[in-house]
Amino acid sequence: MIKLTLKYIAISFLFVIFLNPIANSSLPDFTSLAEEYSSSVVNVSVVRKQKEKENQSGQMRQSPPGSPFDFFNDERFRDFFRNQPQKRMPQRTAGSGFIISDDGFIVTNNHVVEEAETIKITLSNDEVYDAEVIGLDPRMDLALLKINSEEDLPYVSFGDSENSKVGEWVVAIGNPFGLGGTVTAGIISALGRNIGSGPYDHFIQTDAPINKGNSGGPLFNMDGEVIGVNTMIYSQTGGSVGIGFSIPSDLVKPVIDQLKKYGETRRGWLGVMIQNVTEELAKDMDLDEAKGALVQQVVKDGPADKAGIEEGDVIIGFNKEEINDMRDLTTKVANTDIGKKIKIKLIRFGKEVELKVKIGRLEGNENKVNEEDSNNIDKILGLGLGDLTENFRRENQIPSSIKGVAVITVDEESEAFSKKITSGSVIISLTHQRISGNVTLQSTVKAQSSEQVYNLLKERQKEGDERILLRVWRPELRLVSLVSLSFNQK
Repeated sequence: MIKLTLKYIAISFLFVIFLNPIANSSLPDFTSLAEEYSSSVVNVSVVRKQKEKENQSGQMRQSPPGSPFDFFNDERFRDFFRNQPQKRMPQRTAGSGFIISDDGFIVTNNHVVEEAETIKITLSNDEVYDAEVIGLDPRMDLALLKINSEEDLPYVSFGDSENSKVGEWVVAIGNPFGLGGTVTAGIISALGRNIGSGPYDHFIQTDAPINKGNSGGPLFNMDGEVIGVNTMIYSQTGGSVGIGFSIPSDLVKPVIDQLKKYGETRRGWLGVMIQNVTEELAKDMDLDEAKGALVQQVVKDGPADKAGIEEGDVIIGFNKEEINDMRDLTTKVANTDIGKKIKIKLIRFGKEVELKVKIGRLEGNENKVNEEDSNNIDKILGLGLGDLTENFRRENQIPSSIKGVAVITVDEESEAFSKKITSGSVIISLTHQRISGNVTLQSTVKAQSSEQVYNLLKERQKEGDERILLRVWRPELRLVSLVSLSFNQK
């Protein structure tokens, strides 16, 4: 009797599960969205210029040092549409894009079309068009293209990514592996994700399957609005493992508007080098909480300098909005109209100070904050050496595990240049010969400062050494290799 009763209970439970409308309602139907919006997603085929260097088009994007995602600096974190270029041969790659107006404006990633010789757009009906580049934004990794069609084209609209929530269903449409319009679905896994790929990181993380070729494609919410541009994945194999990143639409829209209007971006510029306020810094500076953006350096005659902002100030407010960290400030400044006067609230020696600053334009001024990296360069072996500053590390996306001396300049006539040591490389150690009695010994010295390395090289040159062996980290290959260089430079 008991067994029979349990059997009926189990059958009743399964019956309720399968017929329960609440349980069924948790599984959305994507058919209408796919049917309506797939025709607005395009294939972007690119033939790149013939180049011998491999770092420009074949290298994966990297996360810079010091980020929580510093482990992405290995082969697992890669662009998901690129192929390694062949030497001196045109490189053919493919990505995705989406039409945003009936007259043929198309959004994609900058890295899909950078240095392209020709760009072909294939629509869902297999019609092919030549595309014109309207504007590029490498910092945000966005590009705006244009095709000309005699008929109005199907297009999609941007939604408000600020309204997105973790756990929401999303749909990615693109051209993985060149297979044409492919629809995948998942949820939003995280919002505001900082993966250290640039100053404006604020990615939507999704588990919707994204693969090579999806780069530049749209991420839709269930209302059919584009809330993100699919840009990169984390992967151990190059295929989807459920960790993809999309640029949120609220960051995309102003960039695309500027590219459409001006053919370039016109970002605001404050003229400071900043860092986050850590718990340790907050304690040392007697701050109530670890919050705000600490000013490390102020560009001479820049907007901040003219407004009276000083090194050591902690910026906590910008245009009546709170600044929680350096990304907050970077994004808000970038999205501010050039020439606009803004109130900035900061803490200086424990007291709140309010200043007015007139925002400048970033483009053309961004390198001024790094001018100190090019001062006091010691030149030898055709290399201009300097200390490995945080500016230099960030600019060249050098992993935090790499220690040594920065290669700031390279003489194009030098042996170092012919062996593909470039600006952005790091000398990790030097191995030289020394004589002890009648025995020739090898001695390896870790590179700690540019002065130390320069003095050692001059010493070995004076002692009559013909060559020296360097361990060098190179940004193009993103690995450490041994390079032998001659002191007898022409």
